[in-house]
Amino acid sequence: MSGHSKFANIKHKKERNDAAKGKIFTIIGREIAIAVKEGGPDPNNNFKLSAVIAKAKAANMPNDTIERGIKKAAGDSDSVSYESVTYEGYGPNGVAIVVDCLTDNRNRSAANVRSAFSKNGGNVGTPGCVSFMFDRKGQIIVDKEECSMDADDLMMAALDAGAEDVNEEEDSFEILTDPNDFDQVRDKLEKAGIPMASADVTMIPQNYVKVDDETARKQLARLLDTLDEDDDVQAVYHNLEESDEE
Repeated sequence: MSGHSKFANIKHKKERNDAAKGKIFTIIGREIAIAVKEGGPDPNNNFKLSAVIAKAKAANMPNDTIERGIKKAAGDSDSVSYESVTYEGYGPNGVAIVVDCLTDNRNRSAANVRSAFSKNGGNVGTPGCVSFMFDRKGQIIVDKEECSMDADDLMMAALDAGAEDVNEEEDSFEILTDPNDFDQVRDKLEKAGIPMASADVTMIPQNYVKVDDETARKQLARLLDTLDEDDDVQAVYHNLEESDEE
């Protein structure tokens, strides 16, 4: 779930997603519930729900699970109410970290996030203390192994759909969009039959921090893993340079 650096390592991403699939489905289930309560159960008339459904499909959530989540949220007025909370802070060596939570208990979430930071050489700051170091972008990752199009054709399809940029990595393509154009671009690429390993609006670091100290790297790994494993944590974004993350 972490917002890792410039590109997604697809093999690593698949392994992480397989191991954390239950957590991912729980997070998306909460997002579906919030979207339905805010805008109704019809994705054609609920932009937010449409975006969450696309995210669910990219995560390989079964269609019947998605439908059950929508029906449950639409018919259960007494269900648990979740709210979005964002925490910002610094990890070891000044690595910037943004933590998005969906929670039914703000005090529990705050305590857990602060504990994760403090036990691993970091500290939680005030709102806005690091988010200015990130750009909010729509991000679509395409696995080269799953996509039959060549690089030029994929780039043209993405740009024609309204994407801002396309970056190529050894095993994947990263398609970036303005957040307001994300749903349109994703929908056009989906209709074009382009497979997506992930599709979401995310936080892209403007610059990356290289960490050479082994102790700091281990602390950062523990900090990010602890946050990822917390049931209230929806997403974690950071500017640690990927090559030093493992």
